[in-house]
Amino acid sequence: MSSWKSSLDDAFAEVAGLFSRVELRRRARSYLVGLLAPVERKNSWQLAEAAGDTDPWKVQHFLGRAKWSADAVRDQVRSFVSTNLAGPDGVLVVDETGFIKKGRRSAGVQRQYSGTAGRVENCQLGVFLAYAGEQGRALIDRELYLPESWIADRDRCDDAGIPDDRWHQGVLTKARLAEAMIGRALAAGVEAGWVAADSAYGRDGAFRAFLEARRMSYVVEVPVSQTVVDLDGKRRVDTLIGRAPEEAWHRVSAGPGVRGEREYDWAWATVPSYGDLPPGYARTLLARRSIADPTDIAYYLCFHPDSVEREAIVRVAGARWAIEECFQAAKGECGLDHYQVRRWEGWYRHITMSMLAHAFLAVMAATDPKAHASWEDSQSPKSAVSWR
Repeated sequence: MSSWKSSLDDAFAEVAGLFSRVELRRRARSYLVGLLAPVERKNSWQLAEAAGDTDPWKVQHFLGRAKWSADAVRDQVRSFVSTNLAGPDGVLVVDETGFIKKGRRSAGVQRQYSGTAGRVENCQLGVFLAYAGEQGRALIDRELYLPESWIADRDRCDDAGIPDDRWHQGVLTKARLAEAMIGRALAAGVEAGWVAADSAYGRDGAFRAFLEARRMSYVVEVPVSQTVVDLDGKRRVDTLIGRAPEEAWHRVSAGPGVRGEREYDWAWATVPSYGDLPPGYARTLLARRSIADPTDIAYYLCFHPDSVEREAIVRVAGARWAIEECFQAAKGECGLDHYQVRRWEGWYRHITMSMLAHAFLAVMAATDPKAHASWEDSQSPKSAVSWR
């Protein structure tokens, strides 16, 4: 018990100086402890009870009216993760997750598709950036997506506390939000060799161009309808992959999963270029074919140094699932989706504190397994182309 508490104190020391008053620091630490505590729902009432309060007023004040910067805490979370988990082969992974809500007052809420629910729901969508390294993975940045229905209604934005500068930017697609987060990570000196993303981002040519301009290698999934330049025109990726000779397919593991090694058949081809590539770089097309169902094929566009080998590309493609594991852990263990705030600042504050809690667990598991084990033991069960 004392081991994990010591580790928690070390983690909180990373951000303690960002809370200017003693009372505010105590409240921030109690909020962090509450997010890690075995309470059923990490909302204002239950976090208040975990802190020994008789009502949620102090917790609500911490999220809504107290003077502190969620962005400054985010920067320290990113630094904490980078210091403890980063390496040259680390992968920055982009994805979004939904937060189902009732009503229409929560910032950014509307009926929209949520991959979390697998259907259209009344929800908020958060775009996140995770860091996946050999030692572990954790969330390091976040942005709340604002749909057109919100940008078109200034009064509604004002009521939800959406800042003027954000409203003036208009509708920022999820890919633009991803670019902003990746840009911040690179500017902060986060050591990473790759970016991975699903087809919602990979199909966006401007997103890929953003990464290439920064010489940031990527492996991004694209839809079956994606086209690439061939010698005699553009071709759909499924057409090109359909022409692959059988010897182009190789069985390679994308890394361990809950049921063992995640083995697939992979084909990898160089995409022709016409003088627009930096020296020493290549664009390639990657396909992942299910062993059990050969008709189940996923497609990826890649950009990387030409010396990269197949196993490295496959590893990065497999690393994209790390962010799903982060979402699962942050929601299940750290209350990422348990908030009851409606305003813009409250969302960022709760999400950032939840990211800090999740980063603490990830770093503790990587650097002090005994402390992580003692933390787990202290918890009671919770309820609820030329082929290469």
